[in-house]
Amino acid sequence: MIDGTAGVSGRRDADEALLDNPDALAEHDPGGMLRHTASAGAQVRESAALAAEANLAVLADDGRPRAVVIAGIGTAGRTGDVLATVAGPRCPVPIIGHRSAGVPGWVGAADVVIAVSASGRSPEALGAAEAAHRRGARLVAVGAPDSQLQSVAERARAPFIPVPRRAPARASLWALTVPVLLAARSLGLVKVNEADLAETAARLDADADRCRSAAESFVNPAKSLALGLAGSIPIVWGSSPLATVAARRFGDTLSANARYPVVTGALGEAGRGRVGLLDGVFGGLAEGERDIFADPAEDDGEGTRLRLVLLRDGGLNADDDTDEPLAVEERRADAVQTLAERRGVRCDVVTAEGGSALERLASLIAVPDFASIYLALAHGLDPMAVPAITEMKELSNQ
Repeated sequence: MIDGTAGVSGRRDADEALLDNPDALAEHDPGGMLRHTASAGAQVRESAALAAEANLAVLADDGRPRAVVIAGIGTAGRTGDVLATVAGPRCPVPIIGHRSAGVPGWVGAADVVIAVSASGRSPEALGAAEAAHRRGARLVAVGAPDSQLQSVAERARAPFIPVPRRAPARASLWALTVPVLLAARSLGLVKVNEADLAETAARLDADADRCRSAAESFVNPAKSLALGLAGSIPIVWGSSPLATVAARRFGDTLSANARYPVVTGALGEAGRGRVGLLDGVFGGLAEGERDIFADPAEDDGEGTRLRLVLLRDGGLNADDDTDEPLAVEERRADAVQTLAERRGVRCDVVTAEGGSALERLASLIAVPDFASIYLALAHGLDPMAVPAITEMKELSNQ
């Protein structure tokens, strides 16, 4: 009999003081998730070097593919979203994420399949790699060295980029993403040069320094964001396709690290219905009943409220072809901030910085990644160990 509460620990209310105690943070983070997340810049550099050693040039021998399928689940699957948004609307072929075993029925010799797995043994990536080989599709595999995925790639005589597993998959986004981007570059689908990679790595390093555990909450943007989200129901919306990828990534990390329920998506889609959440029982209705003179520390927990996090692209590439004019995206973001203010729903804004799409994306992901870990630690949760995941595997395998 499995104890349904085995390994479950922590506290419902966030301990704000803990976040300004580096020793306590280290004690509550035995797996080193903060350290792993701070390695994002190093991941970019290492994976770029490993990809350069792989024989990716052979991908171009058969010309441009009909389509590219990115096969993987979880963080591995997010690499396809990053590729699609960095390639942008000018990409000459469709980039399709596939998050189940095998490949779509139409995949054949005219297509490329990129199978991604941090462990090198996920059924989704392995099934896709084997199916691609059987169907004669060009294959690229990204994952742990000396793994099952590497064996499949070797049998298929396909390029394999070995990514040493130095961190949990959810803290390895950049280690897995860079090889995918460089494989797509070899196919002529995306423009990512060495300067873009270097600037992105530098941006991630700088954000890791700003978000370090020794930096106090009032100067640490990740700790400030975590404290703002504490006890709320987060809604994370992206103002552009690029910012939406970052919003969905934040949803992944808030759920996995901090165990918070979260609504994520594109601001354009929100305007078709989900923006109504601001009027609902956790939004305007709850805020309308708030006693403005009440002590927030005495909240009895019955007044859970929304907290809006808006990721804004900033419109730095105004000359690019986009699905919507940047002016429309900016006006929509301004409108949602005004709506939230009118209803008393608190809103945090993270604005992209950087010259390339990849660097801007990194600037929207880095601080939220750290914030999800600080939020977990404030609740006394180990951001790496998730008992429910282990229990689900045990129950599923019985």
